[in-house]
Amino acid sequence: MLISSLLQKRIEILKKEYDHLRIGKDSLLKLIDEAEIPESVYNSNAIENSTLTLKETEKILLEMEVSRNVSLREVFEAKNLARVMEYVYSKSAQDISKEIILLLHQMLLGNIDESIAGRLRKKGEYVRIGTFIATAPEHIERLLEEALIEYSSDNVSYFIEKISKFHLDFETIHPFNDGNGRIGRVIINFQLYRLGFPGIIIRDKEKQIYYRSFGEYRDKKITRIMERIISLALLEALHKRVAYLKGQKIIEATEYAFRHKKPAPVILNAAKRQTIPAFREKGVWKVGIK
Repeated sequence: MLISSLLQKRIEILKKEYDHLRIGKDSLLKLIDEAEIPESVYNSNAIENSTLTLKETEKILLEMEVSRNVSLREVFEAKNLARVMEYVYSKSAQDISKEIILLLHQMLLGNIDESIAGRLRKKGEYVRIGTFIATAPEHIERLLEEALIEYSSDNVSYFIEKISKFHLDFETIHPFNDGNGRIGRVIINFQLYRLGFPGIIIRDKEKQIYYRSFGEYRDKKITRIMERIISLALLEALHKRVAYLKGQKIIEATEYAFRHKKPAPVILNAAKRQTIPAFREKGVWKVGIK
């Protein structure tokens, strides 16, 4: 599906403003990215059914004590994913490749399961996602290489269409025994960074529609759901950075609704649709004002 010209225009205008405002402010952008890591880690792990809360994730990444007994695996899952996200941010000048994907997977599952870390599924290793049986091991390497070639050689499609299609292909192939979703979402940000965009957060609260996008792609080759998920998340990431780069006062969306004499549900719905310059911090919708 082609991204609408209106949506492309909105992204283009915001990206131009972002590029203009960011000059000389790399340190501020780095702070924003660093502050987002716990939220990114929490959401990506929560999509994979981690029991950690956002607050617990923050404490683990800050080497603080967590009030309940947390499994060592979940501790490493949080720490490793944070390390992968930081690495991707620093290495996105490179093109995405099979070698980079394998390295990211090694970093993700190191100290968790060394027997499968950093390698593709091999003969006899099958995985199931719901009722869907992922690609047979003997076809993984070829299909992954085909997806990478298609992504790098497509100079016609809009970048969000390309990133969405690659993500859907990657998750359908499911090349690893574990960590496919987390690596796939990291790759989205790697691709966005490579194009000069900020990274995005796909949130656990949106898991149902996110999972639905894979079923739609497998059954009907429809990509529009994933394209919308990534487009809205990118608008949100840009709105957040533009607000901070402008030095705006950040208020909660409910206060914004009160100031504009609008019902809070109307403003929250507009925030979700990204028809106002809203963004989330720790799950709370906020808006930058002058």
